[in-house]
Amino acid sequence: MRVEVIVLFVYFIGMISMGLYWNRRAKNSEDYMLGGRSMGPLVTALTLQTTAMSGFMFMGGPSEAYAMGYFAIFYAVGDAGGGLINITVLGRRMRRLSQLLDAISPIEYLEKRYESVPVKVIACIIAVFGLSCYVLGQFLATGKTLVTLFGFPLEVGLVVGVAVILFYTFVGGYFAVAWTDVIQGFIMIGSLIAIFILVMIDMGWFVGLNEKLAAIDPTLLSVWGKDNMYEGGYGVIAGAVLIYLVGYMGLPHSVNKHMAMGSPKVAKTSVVYATIWTQLFCFIPYFLGLAGLVIFTAEPAGLINGDTELVIPSLAAKEFPGVLSGIMLTAIMSAIMSTVAALMLLIATVVSIDFYKRWLRPNASDKSVVFVSKASIVIVGIIGVIIAILNPPGIFSLIVDTFSFMGCAFLPSYVCAVWWKKANATGSIASMIAGGGVAQVWAQADLAGATGFHQFFAGLIASVAAMIIFSNFGKPTSPEMCDLVERAKGKKIAVSKNVQTASSKHLSTENKAITQFVFSKKYALAD
Repeated sequence: MRVEVIVLFVYFIGMISMGLYWNRRAKNSEDYMLGGRSMGPLVTALTLQTTAMSGFMFMGGPSEAYAMGYFAIFYAVGDAGGGLINITVLGRRMRRLSQLLDAISPIEYLEKRYESVPVKVIACIIAVFGLSCYVLGQFLATGKTLVTLFGFPLEVGLVVGVAVILFYTFVGGYFAVAWTDVIQGFIMIGSLIAIFILVMIDMGWFVGLNEKLAAIDPTLLSVWGKDNMYEGGYGVIAGAVLIYLVGYMGLPHSVNKHMAMGSPKVAKTSVVYATIWTQLFCFIPYFLGLAGLVIFTAEPAGLINGDTELVIPSLAAKEFPGVLSGIMLTAIMSAIMSTVAALMLLIATVVSIDFYKRWLRPNASDKSVVFVSKASIVIVGIIGVIIAILNPPGIFSLIVDTFSFMGCAFLPSYVCAVWWKKANATGSIASMIAGGGVAQVWAQADLAGATGFHQFFAGLIASVAAMIIFSNFGKPTSPEMCDLVERAKGKKIAVSKNVQTASSKHLSTENKAITQFVFSKKYALAD
């Protein structure tokens, strides 16, 4: 048996063991879906970032750099600041407000904040569709990784990889997902840095890399992409940066991490961990894609199956001997599994909390809610594998399209929920429909080149505009909800001296009456 196979087999056994271990900690539905809201800063930061990065960073990102040259780095620029923006803008406030609203699911959170069932219905539809497409992209990455390792058909790779992911998610819930993310995060960053150093030494570092790219095609060094495809398209560049800089705030499986923090204070320390991790991680896959273009243009046979999405596995096979190559492939599986587990768990949460308990059985027990969650994990997994086998799309385009769709649909609703009291149900509904719709139309009609606007940038403009305009119509935010939003800020509310004096006089009168009543002869305690 190949050494790489043994390494990955040991890794799979470790992930399954984690699921079994944490299964004992999940006592109720909140434990299973949010880890009992007990996650510390390191776990919060790494589960947030590893969930966000996914197999896209090991396959889709390098493939885009291979095809488009330095233009692809714009995606990394936004990604490097995405974790910082996400935690800073939403972290503490969303953690407080979600607990004040007693919301477990990020969709339930939107319903309660905007005090509207239609908000929940539309959000559920968008979330289930978007998350399922995202899962499909990760399933494809799983299958390709195992095909690289074992050499057997994609169908077998999909079934084996997905089975392991489903098992530890099914058994352990959020505890297993969060703690495996921590382990996977260290595997991912360590492996990437190691292969990056070796490859860049071969390239002669950046000077050598740029000279070799220019020899292949000078436009690969252009910010406008190969053959200057997007020349003058500042809206395309803006979208490429913004999609990951602010887009994470619109992804239910990312904002869900804020709700699981042990306390709002965790967000402050998490920012530090998340920022360090992203600076080390985000740029490397794209540079490896550029280096792969140089290496495999000269040695085409070295690129596995001639598939540009397998640039990093191909580099790992070239640069590392058996054990290290296995660890590199394990890192790719780590990125994929961390994201799939979070996505599957969130889909399960939406189905069990937002559909099952909210409408079908309002008095459902925790045991039945967890059962429905686990059943939905299995069902979505089976459907995803079938679609991936029958009609596999490209990983980069699928993830970017899905990211844009969900990010544009949800971003204003999540951000305005804690930052703008005037934001109401009408604005939220209009924002979700306009943002998701425009992003989807832009992608399907391939309008980026013709208009000079990236699909995310176009969708975001439509979404924000709809939130601002339509929040002026419909039922305004209730005074009670405004008060909760104010409390979610975590600041002490200033009370004027006149109010304090009036309150003191009122309480003094009440206190005197209660004292006289308690110590009257009829109610006084005998000696």
